[in-house]
Amino acid sequence: MSYSAIDNRYAEMQYRRCGNSGIQLPSISLGLWQNFGEEDDAHVFRETLHTAFDNGVTHFDLANNYGPPAGGAEINFGKIYREDFKPYRDEIIISTKAGFYMWPGPYGEWGSKKYLVSSLDQSLKRMGLEYVDIFYHHRPDPNTPLEESMMALDLVVRQGKALYAGISNYPADKAVAAFKILKDLGTPCLIHQPRYSMLDRWVEHPNEAVQKNLLEVVDENGVGLIVFSPLAQGLLTDKYLKGIPANSRIGRQLPNGALTEKNLDQISIQKVSALNDMALQRHQTMAQMAIAWLLKDKRISSVLVGASSSAQLLNSITSIKNIDFSDEELKNIEEILK
Repeated sequence: MSYSAIDNRYAEMQYRRCGNSGIQLPSISLGLWQNFGEEDDAHVFRETLHTAFDNGVTHFDLANNYGPPAGGAEINFGKIYREDFKPYRDEIIISTKAGFYMWPGPYGEWGSKKYLVSSLDQSLKRMGLEYVDIFYHHRPDPNTPLEESMMALDLVVRQGKALYAGISNYPADKAVAAFKILKDLGTPCLIHQPRYSMLDRWVEHPNEAVQKNLLEVVDENGVGLIVFSPLAQGLLTDKYLKGIPANSRIGRQLPNGALTEKNLDQISIQKVSALNDMALQRHQTMAQMAIAWLLKDKRISSVLVGASSSAQLLNSITSIKNIDFSDEELKNIEEILK
């Protein structure tokens, strides 16, 4: 059966303006880092994508190396896009990235103009798209001038291969420099994508070079912020409180930077158990409270979640119904996280 999106798909989702741009993003976006590769169940991830769009999730986030194998998520997404989502292209934000290893030789990773432009061309071919809405430089390159990487983003926007430019995993000082270069080139940075969760709060720490943290510099420059790994790859859920499920990221031993058993120490489990008790008092799951804790900050344009099923995605989406915290709750969370 061909897919037809439900009519009231925008009834419940909340949207936030992305920095000073004209783009509004759903509070919850769907990332295809894991669960959309060659080894995953095509029926399940197709259903998950349908569930996302039917519930107002208009943003699908990919990268050239997502899978496994690298490129697999883009190929699978491209197939579903052609079969199901093509009539809705103007309602969807599709993003991809380049920066990590993709092919052998000196031009297969990092941040040269050669690599970034070639990688986007390959991504567009894999997905069967004329353009992506957002193209990110996935990580800073210590050996390529920042100007060259930003000029590549400017170039692909001017070529019409991307509508907006973004950066990911940049510390505050490098982000400030990137924002200035892109603004001077006439292609202002739309969005920054850092890792951020209750258990990983580096974006809150002041950067010595600029004496400000990433949240502050993004806000001051009118750039949107979309955060990934809001659940610390599953640590901020109740799934590991009684052991390691076989179908979890740790249990499946996924590659490409996924969570491993060494991340599962007793202190983390104790913190999550205490947080889980708090979440239950708020009538939320642990995952919902972790996402809500991020969305309480208006500087965050969207929270990027992964999902191995429609049910898991719907659990994350439900978090938007309660993003308010009392002062006492916030104090208790800080005590637990110490």
